[in-house]
Parts: sequence; structure tokens; C-alpha cells
Amino acid sequence: MATTASPRTRQADLNRQAPFYNVVLLDDAEHTYDYVVEMLEKLFALSTADAWNRAVEVDNTGRTIVITCELPAAEFGRDQIHAFGADWRMPISKGSMSAIVEPSRQP
Repeated sequence: MATTASPRTRQADLNRQAPFYNVVLLDDAEHTYDYVVEMLEKLFALSTADAWNRAVEVDNTGRTIVITCELPAAEFGRDQIHAFGADWRMPISKGSMSAIVEPSRQP
């Protein structure tokens, strides 16, 4: 015999959200602003202005939140950053930038 959830239980399930996570880009000295802007435009569809603002923030503070989303998408975003490759504009650039996934403080 199958049981059905009450309307109250179904509504509670609908209201429950999966936790959100931040993809955080970390600063280094091996990538140019142009690289950061290009990467953020291509990987996260940010406008040039938004990507530039994130490049300035990561340079000034050491980190910037690129996107906030559910865990599978956040892990994918981090992995995309790690796979983007070196900055051809800088001979010292040997690979991609670093990024981490951290729990968001958003409710």
C-alpha cells in the first residue's frame, strides 16, 4: 500500500533548498588582467565590465567570488578554471589560476 505525502509535507520539500557554494578565484602573479577577463567571459559568461571588476578585486584582495551555485556546478566551475591553461602573455605563467569551492553564507 502506497502512502502519499500530505500537502504540508510536499510544500516543505519544495521550500527546502540545496546548499549553495562559492567558486572563489585566487590571486597570483602569473596571470594578466586580460587573462582573467577573457577566462571569466568564456567560462562564466560575465560581461567585460563584470569580469574586469572581478580581476581588480582578486588583484586587490587576493580572492573574488566568481559564482554562487549548487555544489556540482561549483565543482565544475572550479575545474574549468583549473583547466583554462597558462597566460600566453606572461612567460612566467606555467599553468591555470587557482580556485576553491567554499560554502556560501547565503541562506
